[in-house]
Amino acid sequence: MRLRQKVAAEFVGSAFLVAAVIGSGAAASRLSPHDVGLQLLENSIVTGAVLVALILALHPVSASFNPVITALERVLGAITSRVAVALICAQLAGAVTGAVIANLMFDLPAVSLSTHTRTGSGLWLGEVVATLGLVLIVFGTLRGTESSRVAYAVGGYITGAYWFTSSTSFANPAVTLARTLSDTFAGIAPASVPVFILAQLLGGAAGLGVLTLLHPRRREPVATTP
Repeated sequence: MRLRQKVAAEFVGSAFLVAAVIGSGAAASRLSPHDVGLQLLENSIVTGAVLVALILALHPVSASFNPVITALERVLGAITSRVAVALICAQLAGAVTGAVIANLMFDLPAVSLSTHTRTGSGLWLGEVVATLGLVLIVFGTLRGTESSRVAYAVGGYITGAYWFTSSTSFANPAVTLARTLSDTFAGIAPASVPVFILAQLLGGAAGLGVLTLLHPRRREPVATTP
């Protein structure tokens, strides 16, 4: 598979993923304006469903959609440094594009910095846990006997993690950065981002440690995740 095809797949997948997160959040706020719990339910179901569809469609090319997963693919020897950098750049660009498109679809400014502050040790721990779990779900499924089920495993995990983690499971640096560009239900204030991303990186490192303990193996198939 040529690098340009992988880059295109990561760009398109990341754009659709962020559009789903922000778009469903904006729609939920309008459809259920007085029920935050229902808004979160709508947001989580849409995100999980879109993830399953995107991974099924793009996995034959490339479907990580997440710099943490791509970085771990590099650490585990599945891809080269050159490919990893190209894919992460595509994920970031796609995520930003998806945020802008979602804003425009709901008649919002193309870019409106979020004022939704998300801070506190509980939220940061939630991001560590969410990302650790995601790493285990992705690579653990790929190392199992039913690796073709990774799309359903990831979609199901993210839907659930919206609810059992205090941070609502961002678990993705590219998506986190893109969500600063929308002052909607799914947004995050720029000032809250650095610690969120640090927590995600810590969660990724911890997930790699647990994965190595549970599933010792040097090389990986191409991974897939949000």
